[in-house]
Parts: sequence; structure tokens; C-alpha cells
Amino acid sequence: MEEDFEGGIVKKFMYVNRKAPYGTVYALEVLEMVLISAAFDQDVHVAFLDDGIYQIKKGQDTKELGHKNFSPTYRALEGYDIEKLYVEQESLDERGLTEADLLVPVEVISRAEMAKLMGEMDVILTA
Repeated sequence: MEEDFEGGIVKKFMYVNRKAPYGTVYALEVLEMVLISAAFDQDVHVAFLDDGIYQIKKGQDTKELGHKNFSPTYRALEGYDIEKLYVEQESLDERGLTEADLLVPVEVISRAEMAKLMGEMDVILTA
């Protein structure tokens, strides 16, 4: 459903995170895109599937990798009115993780529910 906002159109964006947080630029770039979309008052949804779940896992230590730990940035999403964070239950199960292992509040949904939710989006960007 699109709504007008000061001459523009609000679209439902979903950013799908499938990659581990370090070793590639994908995770950090998706996080930057999420923040930019929110700045333009879009309806932003963020999904974590597969190894993308590790982006929001508590206790990340990146010293040995030589990378800055950007995971605390996910805690700031709420300040940008980005509160629609989803994690796929099957991805958690496959990695031996639970919702308690995650840095931020999320809605845990099944793979089938995730597919249905994706079907409701106007734009889906996957990394």
C-alpha cells in the first residue's frame, strides 16, 4: 500500500541480509542503505537469514580480523524508526542460536512467513 508524503510515494523496502558480517562489504553496505532509506521516510523492513543472522549476534569480537565491529549500529536503528526487523526461525535453528543470542529485538518468523512477507514488499534488496 502506497501513501503520499509531501509529494512523494512511500514504498515498502525490505533489505535481506544473508552474508556474515565480516569478510565482505555487503553487510555494512546494506546497513548504510537501510539508514538512507529511513532518512527518506520509506517503510523499511530488515530481514536476517542464513549467515546474515551473525550480523546481529551478541558478543562479536573483531580484533583478530582487523575490522571495526559495526554491530552496535543495529541498536541505533530504532532511533531512525526502523523497528521492523525479522529473523528466520530455521536459520536460527540451523546455527544453534536463539532469539536471546541477538543484539536487538526482532520478530522471529518461519521461512514460509518470511516468503509471504517478502511478497508484500514493493522493493527487495538482497546481499
